[in-house]
Amino acid sequence: MDSPAIRDSTVLVTGGAGFIGSHLVEALTPHNEVRVLDDFTTGDRTYLPDDVTVIEGDVRDPIALQRAARGVDVIFHHAALVSVTQSINEPRQSNRTNLEASLLVLEQARQEDARVVVASSAAVYGHPEELPITETAPTNPTSPYGVQKLALDQYIRLYEELYDLPTVALRYFNVYGPRQQGPYSGVISTFLEQARAGEPITIEGDGQQSRDFVHVSDVVRANLRAATTDAVGEAYNVGTGHRTTILELAETVRAATGSTSPIVHRDSRSGDIRHSGADTSKATRELGFDARVSLESGLRSLVAESRRDPLEEDDGALLESNRESSSYN
Repeated sequence: MDSPAIRDSTVLVTGGAGFIGSHLVEALTPHNEVRVLDDFTTGDRTYLPDDVTVIEGDVRDPIALQRAARGVDVIFHHAALVSVTQSINEPRQSNRTNLEASLLVLEQARQEDARVVVASSAAVYGHPEELPITETAPTNPTSPYGVQKLALDQYIRLYEELYDLPTVALRYFNVYGPRQQGPYSGVISTFLEQARAGEPITIEGDGQQSRDFVHVSDVVRANLRAATTDAVGEAYNVGTGHRTTILELAETVRAATGSTSPIVHRDSRSGDIRHSGADTSKATRELGFDARVSLESGLRSLVAESRRDPLEEDDGALLESNRESSSYN
């Protein structure tokens, strides 16, 4: 089922030069006036089409936000500090970006009478009691990041109830795809870097942990659906509905890259979530969303793209940083 078109609208994507945001911008640009608000701390200007209006600034700055959002119809809010580890190390900074700035976005949306679609996270659930995880499952986040996203989900509900503001929260599971980089980019990026470098693919623990890996193109489709749905004030899981163990992932990465890297194990991290997987039936029913990209095909396309865009010289340092910082949450 194709996502309904968003046409002839003025839209703002906060964090639009980042991993997910830049793909969303590309999808929106052909038929809309698109603005991006990004401070380029982690975003990359080269990801953006030439005909996008770029406002370089911090989403926590009310003046920059007001300038970027003036007259918009829809705000896609993706600006965030997405690292669970960083939120634990710097909870106040994380809260300012992930929650306080999000309130500024919601207040600005009220001024503009604009729909808001926010990037939430499966981190709101913590250690699940049952699998797959539904949106009504207990929410027991295990990090400041998860707490902040859960609070934002509640604000999304309240702003629709109190102010009749059309809002939607999308709870992303483990997103992967092109442009995912940096020390907190996720296990798939780390495994691909290790396989391509001929280094051991290193698994924390026994590898039987499981995750729901969803391709960024499917996440973009979920955003487009959320921008047109009548089912507002709600949170939706965005995943594939299929769980993959970390050991299976390592083997799939090795096969996709043709690598002979050995798979090795090291001690697991205390507190890591053992299993995570989305029940996506609510998103299917109310948004008309189903993920299309299998992990195998997603990895093949990612490997093919990386061969067209070879690693830069400093990626050895990135690999070392990923090795120390990535987790499966």
